[in-house]
Amino acid sequence: MKVTVLSVGRLRAPWADDVAHYEKLLGRHCRLELVELRDGSRLASRVPDRAWVSVLDDAGTAYDSVAFSAFLEQRRMSGLDLCFVIGGAYGGVELEADHRLSLGPMTLPHQLARVVLLEQLYRAHSILAGEPYHHG
Repeated sequence: MKVTVLSVGRLRAPWADDVAHYEKLLGRHCRLELVELRDGSRLASRVPDRAWVSVLDDAGTAYDSVAFSAFLEQRRMSGLDLCFVIGGAYGGVELEADHRLSLGPMTLPHQLARVVLLEQLYRAHSILAGEPYHHG
């Protein structure tokens, strides 16, 4: 399965090192594409064809890590690629989506949201693979 993460805004230190770390770890589990856009005006045109789209939204569905791994497995079994969309510093992604995902009730800086999403994707893949990363 290919996982695309579309993000509005440029990633800066110290978040860039964390994103690179999880990008490397995820490479063993999925084809990952990270796309940065200067602003949200081109988001819709960058969503891959035949992708199931999940927009990060504080009012979206929240999962614990095990439930998120089950969600990921459902997406994998659908045969569609998966695309997550993260808005910029001012949020507000106006995009037709199949799903809205919440990383929790607190507001996160968009750069930190990218790190948290990638870590949870890695954790979910590790749970599905039976690897010892998740201790829950």
